[in-house]
Amino acid sequence: MKKSLAYKIVFILLTLIVVGHISFSQTTGVTDTIITGAVIYNGDTLEAKTLDDVVVNGKLTPEQLARLASWTRLRNAIYVTYPYAKRAGALMNEMNAKLATIAEKDDKKEYIKSREKELKKEFTTPLTNLSVYQGRVLMKLINRETGNNCYEIIKEYKGGVMARFYQTIAFFFNSSLKQPYDPTGEDAEIEKIVQEVQRMYGYQSS
Repeated sequence: MKKSLAYKIVFILLTLIVVGHISFSQTTGVTDTIITGAVIYNGDTLEAKTLDDVVVNGKLTPEQLARLASWTRLRNAIYVTYPYAKRAGALMNEMNAKLATIAEKDDKKEYIKSREKELKKEFTTPLTNLSVYQGRVLMKLINRETGNNCYEIIKEYKGGVMARFYQTIAFFFNSSLKQPYDPTGEDAEIEKIVQEVQRMYGYQSS
């Protein structure tokens, strides 16, 4: 009798579970189907989810701060001086091309003198407002635009004595008119920033 009652109880429980499962499966609503993203990886379809962004903050080391300050200073100097270097380079290259067509030495001096007035009028005021550091960067950029260092340019136009005079002045400002321009070595950072300026303002590459 007890065994028969136990069987009936088990049967009733199993019936309730099966009926309940069927009823749950047939229930419709907003949660009966959940659409998620998927991706196929090695033949298997896997659920794909986009995780929330995670922001990680950290302090720069003193070395990193110094490096950032140095880069910012150089970048600012190039943004200030590159337009002058671009203009001066164009004028000097134009003068060199013209001088190549003048045979007489006196005529060359007269031509240089006339263009010198033009250069002074255009550049004296803005260049006197440059810092010593910006001046050094400008000399690098003029070398880049003309293919000659500032010493050679002054020597060509004004003679060796005047070039040595200006070189002496540059020495007192911890600079040199003879500094070279190496876009793949020492001056790689300058070259990178110059290309940034060219892209931003539409300058043609030299």
